[in-house]
Amino acid sequence: MAHGPDHAFDREYWERHWQQSGGPEGAHDVPPNPYLDREVGGLAPGTALDAGCGAGAEAVWLAARGWEVTAVDISAEALARAAGRAAASGVGERVRWVEADLGVWDPGTRFDLVTTHYAHPAMPQLDFYERVAGWVSPGGSLLIVGHLHSPEAAGHGHEPPAEASATAAGIVARLDGAEWEIVVAEERQRMLTGPGGREVGLHDVVVRAARRG
Repeated sequence: MAHGPDHAFDREYWERHWQQSGGPEGAHDVPPNPYLDREVGGLAPGTALDAGCGAGAEAVWLAARGWEVTAVDISAEALARAAGRAAASGVGERVRWVEADLGVWDPGTRFDLVTTHYAHPAMPQLDFYERVAGWVSPGGSLLIVGHLHSPEAAGHGHEPPAEASATAAGIVARLDGAEWEIVVAEERQRMLTGPGGREVGLHDVVVRAARRG
């Protein structure tokens, strides 16, 4: 996904992004983020929030494994695709879809798991991560998968602007050590097959934390 420096990650931007990214049938082919299985596959299912769910790959993965999922995105187009994927997978009843701006939305409850994958709201990235962390129940888990800003990857059309990126250390610094146990905090590179079969390198930051009970 290409980003430019002269836009805000607002509703108009994301609606346009999803409308231009192909038909709804393509959403069924996008696999869930590989870090999701690695980091939370061993957790007992409970309630989960997918913050910035996009086309729903992660929400569907969670629902298929017994989680009761609240999936939130600012784009109506993305949510329509996600709901279609959930229905086709037979887990539609386990997911509640919410169209909302995560910068101002309040869930009114906490969750056993809060996860977010490459979500970019119209607010500073670290502020967003700190905000969603507040929705984790005591004893619950937080999983953040984000873009790691790497200058050497700039210019290839897939590198996000610096304000949409974070480092593991930056995220961990926002989590109070008295309240959180940091389980994983790492920065990794992986290859992804993009449009036309082109290999794209992704520079990821992955943080998983457990909220102390």
